[in-house]
Amino acid sequence: MKLEPALLQKQTLNLTMTQELQQAITILQYTAHELTAFLESKEMENPLIQLESPIVRSVDPRYDRVRKRKVTNPENDQKKWLEQMAEPTEGLADHLFSQLVMKALSGFQEKLVEQFIYNLDPNGYLTITVDEAADACGTTIEEAEEILQLVQSLEPAGVAARSLQECLILQVDRRQDVPPLAVKLLTEYFNEFAEKKWKLLSDNLSVSLQEIQQAADFITTLDPRPGTHFDYERPQYVIPDLILEIVDGKLELQLFERHLPAIRYQSDYYNEMSSIADDKVKQYLNDKRQDFRWIMRSIEQRKQTLMKVGMAILEEQQDFFLKGPKYLKPLTLKDVAEKIEVHESTVSRAIRGKYIQTPSGMHELKKFFSQALQSNAASDGEQASAGQAKALIKGLVDKEDKSKPLSDQAIANMLKEKGLTLSRRTVAKYREQLRIPSSTKRKRYE
Repeated sequence: MKLEPALLQKQTLNLTMTQELQQAITILQYTAHELTAFLESKEMENPLIQLESPIVRSVDPRYDRVRKRKVTNPENDQKKWLEQMAEPTEGLADHLFSQLVMKALSGFQEKLVEQFIYNLDPNGYLTITVDEAADACGTTIEEAEEILQLVQSLEPAGVAARSLQECLILQVDRRQDVPPLAVKLLTEYFNEFAEKKWKLLSDNLSVSLQEIQQAADFITTLDPRPGTHFDYERPQYVIPDLILEIVDGKLELQLFERHLPAIRYQSDYYNEMSSIADDKVKQYLNDKRQDFRWIMRSIEQRKQTLMKVGMAILEEQQDFFLKGPKYLKPLTLKDVAEKIEVHESTVSRAIRGKYIQTPSGMHELKKFFSQALQSNAASDGEQASAGQAKALIKGLVDKEDKSKPLSDQAIANMLKEKGLTLSRRTVAKYREQLRIPSSTKRKRYE
């Protein structure tokens, strides 16, 4: 067979994501802060865009700048989301340094202080060793240990500890109401106490379980994380995208847009520049006008999608909003996507980092999505969500006999009686997520 070269025509179909489509997708998944930062950057590069500042501005440091034009400050209407903003708090490092202002410290001592204070984690624990601090400052271990004791003498009590045990002992040393047994347990039998080997302790120390319980009750008044009362890293305020209100027993949902800047089209600039008979200038203006239009369309699409997703959540989770957390129903991205006739990925992007303000507080939208769990109550067409299961577990633990706390298997058996089948391992996982200790650690001796 003879092979000869030939030209063949092949037809193919390629789906190309345009820059405008990519921008629309990106804008949809932006949080409130990210969208504001994006618009500010667009204002910098597009002369046809002008922003009018609302009360809240972007806190993104990438776009932090001083504006030359006067910034308006609309009247504060006391929105509920503003009430949830945390008051600025003093940082732990600043708090510690302020207590040392009147101390006469030498140069190397100041360096050691900085080494210890700047190497505290958010809980107030020391993350470097005394040896490492001494090496970094070119001093002796003895001198470093002395300065560490100085830092540990500051408020809050327990700061700069190297372990939980040391943290608690530092606090006990300053208290006058300490039961002697509590001191002994913390200093000599800490591991046995923490592992709740109380019967062994009772025998070794010749004390009753009730006395150990009383000492344990005192120890629980100590703070295992003394650094958390300070602003370790200034948080970015959470701004809601949706507002839910209950009016005359009915749920009303609306977009919250006051945090976003108003976008104005600079028609005067366009008209002035378009009068210039230059093809490059006209092409530039047309590109920028098209960019403005795509941004406006993308933002409008974002609004519509957010409202559709919000309404779908509202319809499915109405009992949660009216009756409480234990009525949270199973809901998947697919459920909402089918309801509003979009792709699952669109719903996923729409809820990313978005929040809803409700009478019960601020909730992240992703909270309302959870898989269904196996339920025996299939006859009434209802399914249980992970949130409902956790609420049931917490309720059982709250009502249990503390002298005979429920095991994970016992909880699983009780849930099964209520029509919800969970394995012991799943119960344990949910219990740990709720930060509920195991039954052995919940046991009390009265």
